[in-house]
Amino acid sequence: QVQLVESGGGYVQAGGSLRLSCAASGTISRVIVMGWYRQPPGKQRELVASISSGGPTDYADSVKGRFTISRNNAENTLYLQMDNLKPEDTAVYYCNARLLIGPDSWGQGTQVTVSS
Repeated sequence: QVQLVESGGGYVQAGGSLRLSCAASGTISRVIVMGWYRQPPGKQRELVASISSGGPTDYADSVKGRFTISRNNAENTLYLQMDNLKPEDTAVYYCNARLLIGPDSWGQGTQVTVSS
């Protein structure tokens, strides 16, 4: 199993920045992809960005050029740098770990609120 704990959410005005962190522990060697998802109020959870063990990244079209996903393997930490935030980025953000074997692991979520 892999345990994930997010931090760094908060309240920010449009145009501002936030950095989310996700600390991972447990059987890290089984993780093949890590990512950030978000769930806006009244909507379904959606993929924001992902990064594979080999390094390639992928982003939702809505965040390309504004968000940057990265990972520190030595500290088992995943990051999401969010710049030029918009009100539509308001959501609960979840850290996700896809494992070689077994179900995905999820964090508890962190709230990001962007005011106009």
